[in-house]
Amino acid sequence: MISVADAIARILVGVQPLPAELVPLGYGCGRVLAEDLASRHTQPPTAVSAMDGYAVRAADVAEVPTVLRIVAEIAAGTIWTGPLGPGEAARIFTGAPVPGGADAIVIQEDCERAGDRVTVRESATAGTYIRPAGLDFAEGDVLLRAGQWLTARDIGLAAAMNRPWLPVRRRPRVALLATGDEIVLPGEPLGPQQIVSSSGPGLAAFAAEVGGEPMSLGVAEDSAASLRARAAGAVGADILVTMGGASVGEHDLVQAALAEDGLEVDFWRIAMRPGKPLMFGRMGGTLVLGLPGNPVSAFVCALLFLRPLIDAMLGLPAGPPAREPARLGVDLDGNDRREDYLRARLAVEGYGLPTATPFRRQDSSMLARFVEADALVVRAPHAPPARAGDSVEIIRL
Repeated sequence: MISVADAIARILVGVQPLPAELVPLGYGCGRVLAEDLASRHTQPPTAVSAMDGYAVRAADVAEVPTVLRIVAEIAAGTIWTGPLGPGEAARIFTGAPVPGGADAIVIQEDCERAGDRVTVRESATAGTYIRPAGLDFAEGDVLLRAGQWLTARDIGLAAAMNRPWLPVRRRPRVALLATGDEIVLPGEPLGPQQIVSSSGPGLAAFAAEVGGEPMSLGVAEDSAASLRARAAGAVGADILVTMGGASVGEHDLVQAALAEDGLEVDFWRIAMRPGKPLMFGRMGGTLVLGLPGNPVSAFVCALLFLRPLIDAMLGLPAGPPAREPARLGVDLDGNDRREDYLRARLAVEGYGLPTATPFRRQDSSMLARFVEADALVVRAPHAPPARAGDSVEIIRL
């Protein structure tokens, strides 16, 4: 058996970011930017008013009250060349360009209009309520960087930068294949000895959530012919994920069946719990990740191994999931030679570290308990007994 750290390192060997593709602006959220993005224009392109009011010359309102003559009305999107002369003002609205000669805005609440005259009751210094050209950004400014996971805010910024198309990394195509005569898809007739496939839909959602493009290959029966026929649908996929059938046993046929189609196995056992029977290899241009059949084991392995693989293909920093310190909520026995990932609830009191309390029963088939968990408590191989209050490392879920 190899360690979790060694397994992650071996999985990532030689993995390169996928090519870039252009997508419309509206489809960019949740994608990873492949190139730096510079603005195509200056924002705002010219000095504009920040308030509804009157554009004036600061010198004309140094002493108030004073009466100015209104010579123009300027709304957003319109232009008045001006310039304002001494004793003149322009009615102006938020976002409208400041006319030549004006160097301040007096808000409408401090003014009183009568026909083409306005009485200004508050003075204003040069620059008051004026947004200068380029206040937000200038043409050529690089505002979004390659390797950035684009959020809704980033899409709004890209729109303001006048970028209708975005260069993003192609999503890794992740083919998912469940195995086992006992497995049926959700909604299908359920026999007395059959179970519903939860890992397939759950891992498809996980792959999509972390930036992949899931492809369901259904459920293969426990025969080499069925496995090979279903796995043939992974042609063109970047990653093939199988669920079940990866360990050594009479019905564990994945390695043997796919070897006929060129599968080269790198490793297939990891010193961890849950998830020991994990297999990794290559089949042509497709990386193959064989996850355990138990749903909790499959999800934990997806977090530890599938996520970094997708990250690397997207050009994101790839490696083990982030850990953080916590306080243990219960006593734990010493550990054996496998690294443990214990499902736990978190509680936060005051300003200290959160308290992580592992569930008493950690059976890898208990998916409902996994959903209740907030984090995984990580225990190193051969860790000595721990007591409530001791420091531990956790991975948040």
